[in-house]
Amino acid sequence: MYPFFRLFKDMARARKQPRLGLYDTHVSHHLCLPWDLDMWNELNNGRTLTLYDLGRIPFAQRTGLIDLLKQEKWGLTIAGSVVRYRRRVRGMDRIETRSRLLGWDRRFMYIDQSMWKTNGECASHAVFRAAVTDKNGIVTTDRILAALGNDDPAPELPDWVAKWIEAEDMRPWPPQTTA
Repeated sequence: MYPFFRLFKDMARARKQPRLGLYDTHVSHHLCLPWDLDMWNELNNGRTLTLYDLGRIPFAQRTGLIDLLKQEKWGLTIAGSVVRYRRRVRGMDRIETRSRLLGWDRRFMYIDQSMWKTNGECASHAVFRAAVTDKNGIVTTDRILAALGNDDPAPELPDWVAKWIEAEDMRPWPPQTTA
């Protein structure tokens, strides 16, 4: 089940925190609870993505994006992700999640997130491709940024992110199957 109570708690906390600029980092703290675990007493990879939600959604709140989504009746969806796992997170471990905007292209915003253990080790790192949607499909990022009061040009994405985007563009859709 989705951790709605954790999300509500984190959103309430985010509403009380100062607004963030578009390129600032939102830091959130989480505890790896028993229902977050797999059978090896480690943070389940699916739950890792959910905990990243619990950092990304309050980040959107603090930058003003959630208010804009409500005002315009827009939605927010994840259109892709790439995750690197490096250190185990075990039951009852405390983790810090850092969330920030890397940049955007015409259709997508790229959000960088990482989970850090209390000993300073990075447990995992992810980049999410997010899209804002309306009844007609994807809302272009120039409309979103203008509504947020930002007229900066898109920052150059790191090479490895640009290559991931390039690889995603080459990937066939729908997937080819052998039957």
